[in-house]
Amino acid sequence: MSRRLVITNGKVITPEEVLEADVWIEDGRILRVGGSPDHWMESEYKLIDAAGMYVAPGMIEIHCDAIEKEMEPRPNTFFPLEMAMNEMERKLAGNGITTIYHSISLSDGSGIRGDEQAVNLMNSIDKRRKNSPSMVRHRIHLRYELTNRGALPVIESFIRNQKIDLLSFMDHSPGQGQFKSMEGFQEFTKKQYNITDEQAVTMTKEVLSLKEKVEWEDLREMAQYAHAEGVSLASHDDDTVEKIDYILNDFPISISEFPITMEAARHASDKGLYVSVGAPNIVRGFSHSGNMRAIEAVLDGAAHIICSDYHPSALLPSVAEVRSHGISLPEAWKMVSLYPAEALGIANERGSLEAGKQADILFIDMEGSYPAVRRTVVEGQTVYHAQRSLIG
Repeated sequence: MSRRLVITNGKVITPEEVLEADVWIEDGRILRVGGSPDHWMESEYKLIDAAGMYVAPGMIEIHCDAIEKEMEPRPNTFFPLEMAMNEMERKLAGNGITTIYHSISLSDGSGIRGDEQAVNLMNSIDKRRKNSPSMVRHRIHLRYELTNRGALPVIESFIRNQKIDLLSFMDHSPGQGQFKSMEGFQEFTKKQYNITDEQAVTMTKEVLSLKEKVEWEDLREMAQYAHAEGVSLASHDDDTVEKIDYILNDFPISISEFPITMEAARHASDKGLYVSVGAPNIVRGFSHSGNMRAIEAVLDGAAHIICSDYHPSALLPSVAEVRSHGISLPEAWKMVSLYPAEALGIANERGSLEAGKQADILFIDMEGSYPAVRRTVVEGQTVYHAQRSLIG
C-alpha cells in the first residue's frame, strides 16, 4: 500500500520564494507543491499540520567531523562506534540534517585521526549505511592530508569499492594555508592530540620533512581516478589565487572549502567553484583561526555553501544569522540544501521541495530569537518530532 501524506498550513520555502501551500507526498517522494492531485480522496492521505511553521528541505551537510567527538569526547577516551553513531543520528535529525557527509581524516596524526582508526571508521560507516536502518543518510567525505604519502593505496581501494562520496585535499603543514606560522601550527597540534610542547615541536618537524615526499603526479592521477568514478572533489583552506589556479589546472574540483582570505574566496567563486564556509564562524562572527569572517564572504556573494564543520547545532542558527543580514530566506536556505546538492551532483534527488524529489522535509519554528526544528521527515517518514514546551 502506498504511503501518502499531505503537509498543510505551512509556509513552504522553495528555491525562489516562500509559499502558503500544501506539500503532497507519495511513497517517499514529493508528488506536488501546491494545489491538489487529480481525483484525490482525503481519506487516502494522512494530514500533518504545519501551522505557524516553515516547511523546508532537509539540510545537506557536506563537511562535519563531529562523529570523531562522539567516539572520543575526551582525549584517549573512546566509546563504541554503534553508540556514537546512534547518538550522532539523533543529534543530526534533531538539528534538521537529513544527509551528512561524515568528514573522516586520513592525516598523519594519532588517536581517532590515525590511519588505522580512520579506516575502521570509514568501513563502519559504509557498512552501516548499506545494512542498517538509519534516521538520516550517511555519506563519507574523506579528507586526505597531502603529507600522508602512505595512505594513497588506501584511498585507491576505497574509491574502487565505492566507499567514498567526497574527497578533499588538505595541506595543514605550517607556513601556508591555515597555519601561517610555526607557533600557530604547534599550538593547534598540541590541543588536537593532547600532547606536550616538545611533542608538538617534534610532530611539526616530521610534517615538514614529509611534505617534500608528496608527488604531485600521484595526487593528480588519484584525483582524476576519483572523478571518473563519480566522487566529488574539493580543495581545502585555499589561501591564494595562485594556489586555486594551480589546483584547478590538474584537479577537477567543484568545491573550495574554507578559503582563508576574501581574495581566495572571490577567485574560487569566479572560477565556478562552490565555496563553502563554516556555520560556527557565521554564528560566532569570526574565525577561530583568525582567518576570513564567513559572513563577509556570504554578503559579498563569494560563498555558496554553509557547513557545520565540527558543530551540527550551528547550522540552523547560521541560516537565521545570514537572514538577519538582509539575505532572503529562500536564498539563505539554499546554502544548506540546494547548493550543497548541486555541488555534490545529487540535486536531481534532493535539496529542494520540488515534484519528483525525495521527501526530506523539515518543520522549522522561527518564533522568538532562536530557530528550532520541530519535525524532521526523511523520505516521507517522521524520524524526529518535538512539541513546543508546555512548561511555564
